[in-house]
Amino acid sequence: MHNTRQALEALMPSCDVVIELLDARLPNASSNPLLDELRRNIPGKAPHGAHGDVPCITLLTKADLADPKTTKAWQDHLHDTRGVKTAAVNLNDKQDIKRLPKLVNRLALKKNRHGKPLRVMIVGIPNVGKSTLVNALRGKRVARVGDEPAVTKGRQEVNLGNGIVLVDTPGILWPKLEGPRVGLCLAISGAIKDTATDYTQLAAAVITWLKNNYPNELQARYKLDSLDPDPAELLETIGQKRGCLVAGGQVDPSRTSELILRELRSGKLGRISLESPGSIHATE
Repeated sequence: MHNTRQALEALMPSCDVVIELLDARLPNASSNPLLDELRRNIPGKAPHGAHGDVPCITLLTKADLADPKTTKAWQDHLHDTRGVKTAAVNLNDKQDIKRLPKLVNRLALKKNRHGKPLRVMIVGIPNVGKSTLVNALRGKRVARVGDEPAVTKGRQEVNLGNGIVLVDTPGILWPKLEGPRVGLCLAISGAIKDTATDYTQLAAAVITWLKNNYPNELQARYKLDSLDPDPAELLETIGQKRGCLVAGGQVDPSRTSELILRELRSGKLGRISLESPGSIHATE
């Protein structure tokens, strides 16, 4: 992360626009507070060579998996608190991708002159969709894509042929996670490798969040007659209903937890947001 910060600092003066990718399900946890610091007060980014800010477009990716009302609340919150232009996108939707080059050209302070392309830096945490965006904008696969974090290992530049050069960077996590809530959100979404996390702990947190915020979706998906207040009991019931059993008919907590996380991440549980602007200051 230290090396990535140094790389971003070195690249920022040569870039005309930053595209920041956030996971629409967890925009606060998937943001990096360093970005606003690194893109502000850059020499030559204001008229007449003065210091200024590199314009930023914040894309809320995986919007098709997030609660649309909560996503809209996040867009308003980000505009009001950070002054960034936002768009909720599904990176597999060609219509969502088509509007990005026009938005980049509109925000760029230095317009494309004398055949010199605009340089657009793409930043975001691991597994948020940077490589998918690069491939979608290019129209063919030029960057590796995967469900595991840390697929992009180093910087790469891609000329789109339309006056824009993309600068793709490795995923950068927070230098220091601010409390367990942020870490839980990142782990639940898959931004932190599963080998570094405890499935049962994550599933318990998911069940608690769903029970308090999306009870109808939880009951409908697992055909639950009621919602036990104890997450462990709910995990047991879900395991029984879905056949996650070991020898002797006992529920396998690990298999059940993997099932819940997999179905949350894939959208089978419904359109679920893991945080809202109001919840980021709460203690749950």
